[in-house]
Amino acid sequence: MKLSLYALYLAANMLLFNNCVNTSASKNPVLTGNDTISTPGANAGVNVPVTGADQISEYIPYLKGKKVGIVINQTSIIGSKPMVDSLVALGVNVVAIFGPEHGFRGTASNGDKVSDSVDEKTGIPAISLYGKLKRPTNEQMAKLDVMLFDIQDVGARFYTYINTLGHVMEACAENNKEMLILDRPNPNGFLVDGPLLEDHLHSGIGMYRIPISHGLTIAELAQMINGEGWLKNKMQCKLKIIKINNYTHDTPYTLPVLPSPNLNTQQSIMLYPHICMFEGTIVSQGRGTYMPFTVLGAPLLKDKYAFSFTPKSIKGMSETPLHQDKACFGLDLREYDMKEIRKSGKLHLGWLIEMYKAYPDKERFFDRSQSKQMGNFDLLSGTENLRKQIIAGTSEEEIRKSWEPGLSQYNEARKKYLLYP
Repeated sequence: MKLSLYALYLAANMLLFNNCVNTSASKNPVLTGNDTISTPGANAGVNVPVTGADQISEYIPYLKGKKVGIVINQTSIIGSKPMVDSLVALGVNVVAIFGPEHGFRGTASNGDKVSDSVDEKTGIPAISLYGKLKRPTNEQMAKLDVMLFDIQDVGARFYTYINTLGHVMEACAENNKEMLILDRPNPNGFLVDGPLLEDHLHSGIGMYRIPISHGLTIAELAQMINGEGWLKNKMQCKLKIIKINNYTHDTPYTLPVLPSPNLNTQQSIMLYPHICMFEGTIVSQGRGTYMPFTVLGAPLLKDKYAFSFTPKSIKGMSETPLHQDKACFGLDLREYDMKEIRKSGKLHLGWLIEMYKAYPDKERFFDRSQSKQMGNFDLLSGTENLRKQIIAGTSEEEIRKSWEPGLSQYNEARKKYLLYP
């Protein structure tokens, strides 16, 4: 059986975890709840971010003696070990695991519904929040004393883990349960840009009136959700936050674990806020290859570009990708210098404008009737205006002006919820 690169990556990570378990007892019994997990580079005088999860002395005593629910996925690690295994080893009474899109182990393809199960290693019920349920039920919440949330975000409005955050906050608020957030860096935390979500375009890929790239950590966003009254009936979720050490929004951060099957390189993670809107066009973003979100192309662009790739069915990543088995011609962004994005502090609209101009059948560029694999561009962008502006040939400067005053108002409101400079 052929494994995807993502599956191999997870297997390698689990091997690392098992090696750590086998050696930790004799070399360094870190799972005592008394210290912060050491971070690579920390002993070399390099200030690297230390996640909330790695500061076990800050929250393990708080969890002891409580019935704990955990909202996690494969990015939820303490040191290099899966969160649930470490919590159990530390004597925490985990009574339920709640998993978001892609599942508790992170192996389901994008959009796939995930079923409830039982974690084979610990015997703890694993409840899907990306199937029949979007949030824990009141019955499930009644069995908990506290809910722990620890999932790596990438800083884009359409990345669905922030929706899971809001749904779980709502369940906690309704049931008077506290949420403990173990904060993690936002790899795109330096970037705050894009149109704000328009109210009538609220959807599963856009729940809050924030720009495409919101520039917040999960904990900061949770505070904003509370503070702006975005929960149902303006409820408030009681939050306890373990902040990141050695972190600012400008701090470069390479994720130690892939956040989802199609964000399988650091480059794809950094390009994601800029490229995901192409999911609402006829242009492939590389799903069905091992380089998703780093390439762009379509069959009808054959005469416009020399670079090409051919999407294939890849289990666990993309089973039925757009333009499956057809050569797509376009842009190779695998070596694009992300320092340029950092310098500009802006979403890269040029690629979208360029490929629309190059596409020979412009009337079908945004036409979803061509494939079930095409998304709704307006829902992704959060506005109807951007699609209309691209079609009308509006300049990038004028497009950006149309995002005001909303973007400036968001930036001002955002300041109230920041935990880091």
